[in-house]
Amino acid sequence: MRKLIRFFKDEEGATAVEYGIMVAAIAAIIITVVYAIGVKVKAAFTAVDTAMP
Repeated sequence: MRKLIRFFKDEEGATAVEYGIMVAAIAAIIITVVYAIGVKVKAAFTAVDTAMP
């Protein structure tokens, strides 16, 4: 019974889950920013390519 009570009071696993959620959120933000920048860079190169004879 004591081991069960100690298991429910232990918050170490919750911290790992919180860090995992934070890492996933940061990765999603980075992917979004890189995609947005990539679209703008592609548009700029396309404009230069069309302007060249």
